[in-house]
Amino acid sequence: MEAALALTGNASSVHAEGRAMRRLIEEAREQVARLMGADAKNVIFTSGATEASMLALTPELEVAGRKEPRDRLFVSAIEHASVRSGGRFAARPVEELPVNADGVLDLPALEEVIRKATRPMVSVMLANNETGVIQPIEEIVRRCTAAGVIVHTDASQAVGKLPIDFRALGVGAMTISPHKFGGPRGIGGLLVRGDVPIQPLLRGGAQQLGLRPGTESVELAVGFLAALKAWRAHRATWAAQMQGLRGRFEASIRTAFPPALINGVDAPRLPNTSNMAFVGYDRQALLMSLDLAGLCCSTGSACASGSSEPSPTLLAMQLPREVVDASLRFSLGPETTAEEIDQAIQIVQRTVRASTRAAANS
Repeated sequence: MEAALALTGNASSVHAEGRAMRRLIEEAREQVARLMGADAKNVIFTSGATEASMLALTPELEVAGRKEPRDRLFVSAIEHASVRSGGRFAARPVEELPVNADGVLDLPALEEVIRKATRPMVSVMLANNETGVIQPIEEIVRRCTAAGVIVHTDASQAVGKLPIDFRALGVGAMTISPHKFGGPRGIGGLLVRGDVPIQPLLRGGAQQLGLRPGTESVELAVGFLAALKAWRAHRATWAAQMQGLRGRFEASIRTAFPPALINGVDAPRLPNTSNMAFVGYDRQALLMSLDLAGLCCSTGSACASGSSEPSPTLLAMQLPREVVDASLRFSLGPETTAEEIDQAIQIVQRTVRASTRAAANS
């Protein structure tokens, strides 16, 4: 990124500095494509995951010179707000598909709606941002493909934690967010299958085949690639380390506080995410106490930060309200150490005990 910042040219310029910038961003595009199992011409750099998903969710496609409107968008009830809102489908019916108590998509419900709809599109995240629960994307794609339905998946949380091959997944489009695996903020990516038409969100330039016009941020694209390469080089070690530490954290908390519940525990989960319910305690009060003690956690998606509303994901799982109102999300990273996990365990135990004493004295 420092090397790219040292250049002053625009990657669309034909002078020497511009050509140097163009080489950097196209090399980044080609290597991202190779590492993710995609074609370089179908890798689109965006400002982030939200824009990438909006670019993918195209209600009106132009195929062979004629427009083919998609009449409905089906999304899982646990999608990130940027997908659940429907994006460019907002003026048309956007329907949520149910999930079970572990947050896994109801496949029979999916099969029923795609069988009845005429020209639908389906969007299901690869792994949930609050619980870490992994969706059966391969099976979802198999059923949708049989019905001629294109699938988009938001893989923002999964890339950097799971081995993923875009081509093998079979989805029509996939969203990536590099800051989720150590890359820079301000850039995202959309991988698109060659036979899936995309309509641009923005107009006014020929960059990225006109699908995402505007001056490209070469230094962010280079940082995107650097983070992806680091993950690919260490992914097995990092995943095993995070999963081991996550298990240690959950087991210790549940031993000290048996009423604690792990949301989504019976489903496959990402190795770095733990969504834990401290039944009988208020999530907002616990969050503030933990933060003051030096432990960062959350009550839901960062994009809903500051909201006192209960988690839409946990509500969609139809968990009891006392579980939803007591749930916190804890996340680990590849640099998290055993010492930090032990410190976090002590902070949680002290905070819960203090809350118990305060409730007893009130």
